[in-house]
Amino acid sequence: MFHNVYFWLHQGADDSKFEKGAQSLFKIDVVKHGTLGKLAPTPERPVTDKTFQYHLCLEFSSIEDHNTYQQHHQHHQFVEDCSELWSRVVVYDSEPV
Repeated sequence: MFHNVYFWLHQGADDSKFEKGAQSLFKIDVVKHGTLGKLAPTPERPVTDKTFQYHLCLEFSSIEDHNTYQQHHQHHQFVEDCSELWSRVVVYDSEPV
């Protein structure tokens, strides 16, 4: 399954602190694969949301692994350490077809 998280950071937020914190999530044992990206400078289109700053994508082998991740101390530590940096977070979870 895929756990896609979009972040809107506050103006002047510490990007390096956020990036380091988000990348620490890749080390959690149930995370199969992780990527962190910034908004790409692609052309404007009606279907494109260009308001977010970061996209985190974590891949899990199962929903159970995702649920374990949600309770993991390192995930909670990331939220505790970095939540003051963002003004909005949106999550889209999906399963491969």
